[in-house]
Amino acid sequence: MKKMKLYSILLFLVMLIIWEGVVRIKDISQIILPTPSDIAFNLVQHFQSGYFYPHIIATSIEVFGGFFAGSLLGIGLGFIVSLSKPAQEILHPYIIASQAMPKLALAPLLVLWFGFGYTPKILIVALVCFFPLFENTVTGLSNVSRDKLMLFRSLRATSYQTLMKVRLPAAMPYIFSGLRVAVILSVVGAVVSEFIGANKGLGALIIASQGMMDTTLMFSVFILLTVKGILLYQSICWIEAIFFKKYMF
Repeated sequence: MKKMKLYSILLFLVMLIIWEGVVRIKDISQIILPTPSDIAFNLVQHFQSGYFYPHIIATSIEVFGGFFAGSLLGIGLGFIVSLSKPAQEILHPYIIASQAMPKLALAPLLVLWFGFGYTPKILIVALVCFFPLFENTVTGLSNVSRDKLMLFRSLRATSYQTLMKVRLPAAMPYIFSGLRVAVILSVVGAVVSEFIGANKGLGALIIASQGMMDTTLMFSVFILLTVKGILLYQSICWIEAIFFKKYMF
């Protein structure tokens, strides 16, 4: 495992060296493709000046706010739909229809209704995060062994006991899988929402760097977004590992 990680790091370094060499040998303009060293210098320079911090904070507020709201709504409705046949028949078609509509098409309306603050962006992120968690929660709660359910019925377990002892443990791997997907989508949703109308945030910074023809800054923002997504994804993996170690075994 350690060797594989080492090989992965070496491959990354080789790709950076090739990238640096090709750009310098071909004398490619920074407007078209900056070198990794230029991007690294740009990152350090803007961090030292504090230029990035307001944008990172703004995007983080949208990501965390939308992720938590979408997660709560997705898991909550997933419980309701999976445990109630009438609710499933009534709500499921509307939920599917809501996901068929592109979220980007709703962004101008949300800005019109709620202004240019954090609210419309958090709502877009929540809508993006909602469906993976809803679908995974429904699947997890429904994917329970019939033998276990029959055993609990024979023991005269209550619905609450069956939920907590059988359905919920079976659903947890699905829910965490949905959280891993949703947390990545939350970053995408935040950036897309900032494309519509924002003066702060990493998505707004991409638009600004495009207008200034500052490709180096654009690559720097790409790196920040990538690192943010990786850290958030890894955080969910750590929480999942701790949860299963502590409560499931």
